[in-house]
Amino acid sequence: MSKRKSSSVNDKPHKRVRPVDEEEEEEDANVYDSDHEDLLSKQVQCAADVVSDAGIVESITLKNFMCHSLLGPFAFGSNVNFVVGNNGSGKSAVLTALIVALGGNAQATNRGSSLKGFVKEGESSADVSITLRNKGRDAYKPEVYGQAIIVDLRITREGLRTYKLRSKSGQLVSSKKEELLSILDNFNIQVNNPVSVLTQEMSKYFLHSKGEGDKYKFFMKATQLEQMREDFVYIKTTKHVTEDKVEQHSECLKDLKRKYLEKEDRYKSLASLDEMHTKLEELQKQMAWALVAEVEKETEPMKEKLQSDRRATEKFDEKVEEWKNKVEEAERKQKQTQEQLDGITQQLSELQSTCAKHKAEVQKRNAILKSSEVTVHRCKANLRDLEKDKAQLSSRIDDLKLSISQTTGVESQARMERMEQIQAELENLTHQISTLSQQIDQYQHASSRANEEQGKMKREQEMLKRATDANRRNLQTMESSRSNRLRRFGEHMPALLSAIQQAHERGQFKQRPRGPLGNLISLKDPELALAIEVCLKGQLQAFTCDNHDDERVLQGLMTRAFPSGRRPAIITSSFLPEVHDTRKKAVNHPEYPSVLQALEIEDPVVANCLIDQKGIESILLIKNRTEARRVMQGRNPPKNCTQAFSKEGDQIFNNRSYTAEQTRANYLSGDVEEEIRHLQREMENQEAQAARYRQQMKKLDEDIKQNERLLRRTLVEQKTAKDKATKLQLELTDLKDVEEPQSEDLMPLEEELQEILTKISSKRAECDEARAQMAKHKASYEEAEQEYKQHKENINMISDEADSKKEEMSKTDQEVIKCKHHKKHYDDKRSAHLRNIETLQVNLESKEQELQISVAKATKICPERLEIRRTARSLDSEISRLKVKITTQQEQQGDREEVVRQYQEALESYKNMAQQMKNLNSFIKSLDSVMNQRLQVYAELRRFLSARCKYYFDSMLAQRGYTGSMTFDHKNETLSISVQPGQGNKADMSDMRSLSGGERSFSTVCFVLSLWAITEAPFRCLDEFDVYMDMVNRRISMDMMLKVAAGQRYRQFIFLTPQSMSSLPVSKIIRILRLRDPDRAVNNGQRSQDEDQ
Repeated sequence: MSKRKSSSVNDKPHKRVRPVDEEEEEEDANVYDSDHEDLLSKQVQCAADVVSDAGIVESITLKNFMCHSLLGPFAFGSNVNFVVGNNGSGKSAVLTALIVALGGNAQATNRGSSLKGFVKEGESSADVSITLRNKGRDAYKPEVYGQAIIVDLRITREGLRTYKLRSKSGQLVSSKKEELLSILDNFNIQVNNPVSVLTQEMSKYFLHSKGEGDKYKFFMKATQLEQMREDFVYIKTTKHVTEDKVEQHSECLKDLKRKYLEKEDRYKSLASLDEMHTKLEELQKQMAWALVAEVEKETEPMKEKLQSDRRATEKFDEKVEEWKNKVEEAERKQKQTQEQLDGITQQLSELQSTCAKHKAEVQKRNAILKSSEVTVHRCKANLRDLEKDKAQLSSRIDDLKLSISQTTGVESQARMERMEQIQAELENLTHQISTLSQQIDQYQHASSRANEEQGKMKREQEMLKRATDANRRNLQTMESSRSNRLRRFGEHMPALLSAIQQAHERGQFKQRPRGPLGNLISLKDPELALAIEVCLKGQLQAFTCDNHDDERVLQGLMTRAFPSGRRPAIITSSFLPEVHDTRKKAVNHPEYPSVLQALEIEDPVVANCLIDQKGIESILLIKNRTEARRVMQGRNPPKNCTQAFSKEGDQIFNNRSYTAEQTRANYLSGDVEEEIRHLQREMENQEAQAARYRQQMKKLDEDIKQNERLLRRTLVEQKTAKDKATKLQLELTDLKDVEEPQSEDLMPLEEELQEILTKISSKRAECDEARAQMAKHKASYEEAEQEYKQHKENINMISDEADSKKEEMSKTDQEVIKCKHHKKHYDDKRSAHLRNIETLQVNLESKEQELQISVAKATKICPERLEIRRTARSLDSEISRLKVKITTQQEQQGDREEVVRQYQEALESYKNMAQQMKNLNSFIKSLDSVMNQRLQVYAELRRFLSARCKYYFDSMLAQRGYTGSMTFDHKNETLSISVQPGQGNKADMSDMRSLSGGERSFSTVCFVLSLWAITEAPFRCLDEFDVYMDMVNRRISMDMMLKVAAGQRYRQFIFLTPQSMSSLPVSKIIRILRLRDPDRAVNNGQRSQDEDQ
């Protein structure tokens, strides 16, 4: 077969010797040419008789596009087209213009990020014109466009894109992009599909791509399976939106049904007015006699109650007399116990006076004993010092005598012995110094510990002093409250209340403030005083005001009444005439009362304030602490109960409890004298405790002084030992330096020794005398201490007896208070009972008069009495509804048609909405079924396309003698391709990344061709597909593509390549568009050269 001449590299003079591999490849190419050239020519010639119809590109023209002023018009053949030319001649510009003009975006071209980059520099716009064939059965609106559709695109400098769609005759048909999209869908043109249009950048990216996921995405996009998956996702989203709308319409349907029922009621209410009037008259008659029956019904209980109350008066009299006798008995016991307590107190006072004298005598004798012990210790210490001096002086005299009696040689020997003796003494002194150092540390540690104990004791003394001062103030307050109970709440409280009363009389308050709140409440059970006081805390001293103006006035009064110190709190809340209704939120326990139930509060304002501030209706009072924990922290705590208090003031919650710091009630205790006695006893105990603290402090001071004295003495002894060691060290040094011993005078030393012996004898006698004196003082001290202890035990026994009597006195006091309280309670109840009888008598007479009036009115309305079973309230309610209904009916009587029309419209709207809901639910159900079927079909189609792609890929590789495999993993969305060049074992197949550039390019072409075989498009474009191929692979790939093109005559193929393509066979279906080389100096219009082969 003849070949077209081309300016290939092989025609030029050789500049280097080709490698052996290139020679072998050229030989392979020649062999391949001889085998397949004739077969390819026959296939191409046979394909020349088939012509493609719709969607192929007939021509393209570019103006001011990219860097070209004018390119085209290029007339493409209906089957195979090669656009050849050197770099910069405009090949890629033609492909870019094709993508942009047929709806592709700028990113798809890989030539720019925006459309304005495609306008030539210095120009205001760029134009592209493409002519698409519109023939055959797939033609788009042939009656409008004819046999060709012209797509004109203009891109402005600002990046705006406008389309003009013309018929073959050039007549403008549409300027809308939607029309262009319809045309592309009709022809199945997919410029963004890499299989339809494979740009140079996309080819390089795919060729060098190493990711199996990228290959899988390429396959999905090429087969439009990705678009199908996105459509399924969109359908699923639309389904969810529809379901949301169904939920919204369900609410609308409820509203429509409600409106429909309302209109239906109005429609049914169009009844006869005569019937309603008759019914109204009957109801009015029943109403008249129903009122009479109710008055009679109210009168009967009043009569019974009056009789019952009169009978109950005797019981109240008996109760009052009973508690009066109990009060007298309790007061007699109280007086008897008080007399006994006074006698015991007098006896205790006398014993305490005698005991104080014995205690002073014991302390005096103890001081004399301590002094004698110090004298004995001092004598012992002086005696030890004299004995040490005697031993040292005797040793010195013996050494000197020995030194003098010996010869010079003997003197040297004596000097050596002396040095050894000094060395031994130095060792003893070192040990003594170490022992003294340890004693010094012990004395210092003891002094430090005593100082810490003293500091702790001082702090405790200070706390005790503050507690004593507080008790003294409370005692003064209690003593002053004997005449005025208000003084419990502060010394200035009476003055403040007097100022409040005067301001109220002058009209400065809109409502008189209430307070202190603790003064306005009383206890039903005195044993709960501490619990209630701990519960209410600061509220007992607080005041409450009706408004903020009154609060400001009260603050001014408090400022004058309390010049310094803490002022009572002010609670501002509107005053109400009645106590809050707490039945729903109050705690009701069958055994234990709430704080509200345990208090007697006459003023509703005070009760409401404590309910609002403390919630006293939901707090239980349980005397026993263990029982309180069981009730509150059990499995079923009382309903509406927030907390509980024991009589000791302990606060118990559902999951925790707190112990009260306060031990007695200061404000709510009923017996002032008992509180005074308790405070006095507590102050006596505190004074005794203070005396013990002073005694302990004195003992600590003595211990600290003794430790400091011993420390000073030990320091002196240590200094003496160190000085002696220094002297011995100097003597040792002198003995080492002196060669001849010196004789010394012994007379002074012997006289000093005799003097020391005399002192030792005298000191021993003195020490014996001191011991005898100390023994005498010790016996005297023990005798006095024994007598003191005996008196102390007697005092303790009488104190215990006094405490027992005081406790008995406290119980009798409480019994008197309790009996008086109950007597007052029943007195008040009897008075209230008598008042109730009088009130009930008056009310009964008034009710009988009312009954007579009601009977007279009912007789006028209906002379004959009717038996009525319904209540007057229900009859009145029905009469009111009937009157309203009659009025409404009379107002709407002339507009009956409007009521009927509204009823029919509401019914129609309700039915329509219900039908729509039914249709939407049916649609969702059908959509679920269709989606399940389509997903199954989608999976089957994906499997089928994968199998076909594998088959075609193997077939393409086999033409070059390659073997390969293609593995799809649809779950992980990966595509693995392995290729083995030449004949070899399949186990040796490797990934495409290990192939050479030409082999990888050939494998890529095989993959693209296999995708061509399973996809549909009117034309296909490849840009520089053979750039990395060697001569053999390029020729094989070219023959394969021509073979595919010959088998698909109804499709158009456009190949862009820098190769000359002179080796192609001559055929009518092949057209080569050769572009001129770019003129870099002059940017003139370029024309193409068409060559038909």
